[in-house]
Amino acid sequence: MEERFETFTVLINRISRNIRKIKNQEMADYNLRSAHVSCLYYIYRAETITATELCEKCEEDKATISRSLDYLEKNEFITCLSPNTKRYKSPLVLTEKGSSVGKKIADKIDGVLDQISVGLTEEERQSFYRYLSIISNSLEVIANKEGE
Repeated sequence: MEERFETFTVLINRISRNIRKIKNQEMADYNLRSAHVSCLYYIYRAETITATELCEKCEEDKATISRSLDYLEKNEFITCLSPNTKRYKSPLVLTEKGSSVGKKIADKIDGVLDQISVGLTEEERQSFYRYLSIISNSLEVIANKEGE
């Protein structure tokens, strides 16, 4: 049983650390951080998205997304389509600079996903994501019960 715990936690931590490392390596040239990368990626894929929707997609809290969007807006990666509405309800779009970086991010992510899928059949990949989702949902239920 102890071995299962160690294997599970070590692998999950290693995966998370490597994802952060890849994000940080790729974005160092643009002075971007991990949360910025996620925001740019989701805005690029959606073309237009609100801050509220970004919170859901990125699985980040409002404060983290707000800080990220402030940085991205000040550094001309994004712009707000309706500056008169509340920011969290206003659609965000990429500037030309943001679109260029967003494409690079999306291409890198696609490449990484292709590389990590080598050796897996489509059925195995789908099963893996299904199992990962079950584990994630189960841990969320346990964590929420602990907080009650």
